[in-house]
Parts: sequence; C-alpha cells; structure tokens
Amino acid sequence: ILTETDNALTRQYAALMGTEEVTVTFTPDGIAALARIAAEVNRSVENIGARRLYTVMERVFEELSFAAPDRAGQAVTVDAGFVETNIGALAKSADLSRYVL
Repeated sequence: ILTETDNALTRQYAALMGTEEVTVTFTPDGIAALARIAAEVNRSVENIGARRLYTVMERVFEELSFAAPDRAGQAVTVDAGFVETNIGALAKSADLSRYVL
C-alpha cells in the first residue's frame, strides 16, 4: 500500500505535492516510520488495518500541504526524522491518537 501498488500512497502524495511544484522523495527509513506509527496506533487504539496509513500520511503531510504553494521549486525528503517531527508526539499519546488518528 505504501510502495508496491500502482496507486501507492507514497506515489499519490509525491504527485499531489508535484502539482505545487514541490518534489517529494521517500527514504526507506521514512517509509518504515510511517508503517511503524500506523501499526503502533492500531495496536493502542483501534485496529483498522491498512486504512490507518491514510490518516497517518494525511497528518504527516498536513503542514507541507498547507505550505506547498510557498515552497514551489523545493525538494522535500520524507525520512524518519520528517515523520517523527510531523506526527511523532501525536502518535505516542493514546488519548490524542484515539481522536485524531
């Protein structure tokens, strides 16, 4: 769902940001962090399976999506640090995760 399918979420988000001329690339540790956070929230809150990935991706890209028009021409690398910066604390709080993720 993240990398292998024709409509992989990583490809979708790279294409979405590409409409604003922001180049997005994903590192293996960034992809692993996305999967790990989705699995952790599924374990601690409610297991909705792979559907959790959509919400995690949405939250990770929330700030970038908002700022994308001002970042045209820039490149963004989604690595573990980027993922943690944009969602880490939220995913660790079971109370917040229940409502937000």
